[in-house]
Amino acid sequence: MTDHTTETGQSRIRSRFEACAREGRAALVTFVTAGDPDLATSSAILAALPGAGADLIELGVPFTDPMADGIPVQLAGQRALKAGQTLKKTLAMVDDFRKAGHDTPIVLMGYYNPIYVYGVERFLKDARRCGVDGLIVVDLPPEEDAELCIPALEAGISFIRLATPTTDDKRLPKVLQNTSGFVYYVSVTGVTGGAIADYGAVGEAVTRIKRHTELPVAVGFGVKTAADAATIAKSADGVVVGSALVERVRLSLDAEGKATEKTVSAVTSLVEELAGGVRQGRKAA
Repeated sequence: MTDHTTETGQSRIRSRFEACAREGRAALVTFVTAGDPDLATSSAILAALPGAGADLIELGVPFTDPMADGIPVQLAGQRALKAGQTLKKTLAMVDDFRKAGHDTPIVLMGYYNPIYVYGVERFLKDARRCGVDGLIVVDLPPEEDAELCIPALEAGISFIRLATPTTDDKRLPKVLQNTSGFVYYVSVTGVTGGAIADYGAVGEAVTRIKRHTELPVAVGFGVKTAADAATIAKSADGVVVGSALVERVRLSLDAEGKATEKTVSAVTSLVEELAGGVRQGRKAA
């Protein structure tokens, strides 16, 4: 395992958002599930994302009980687990990505159980060495910060928190107190993959969150097309797309659920479209 700790996760994420801001646009944050539909294909997708226009990458860690995920991400996790994906293999994917010279920030997204089983101290040491920049752990609330959030920050890894439409001004400071990297605003209540009903409300929510933090605010859940991305990009610092990308993986598979020669390009072609949408939605100077 190579040591990729020359730049900390906090600084690499911050630098990328700052670079996008200098271009007057939001960052495109893409989510894919590690090991979906198999390790080799997933690694090829990961390697291709920066060239397709991904500014940051969320790499989903598959888990047997993904309570916050909608059907597309649940199915992606099932495919990955069936193919033998583990947290150790996911870290190795990041290590290989860094060895290939990619500096795109990578955030591991998932649940606490696989990290707990791996061992927190060992996990943070290995994650840092592999070049992981941040963590999103959806089932660890701020009240549990001592479990992983504080140790992660001390290890130089950002801990990114989710805010939702139900996170009111009373709760928000608690959610944000140890958040670093960026704030992930979940634009719809419910599981991943739902539709955004009110774009105006998203803009108002971003403005409200920014009253409480100087961190970039990225908006996800429900972004499926370049037009969606362009609309969200007008008010957010980042646009997160996940379910639409893992659905592209599923639709590219053969009758046995195996990868085809179209699988990688099915994902990257949508990323290219979304990157164009983010650039169309340039912020007013």
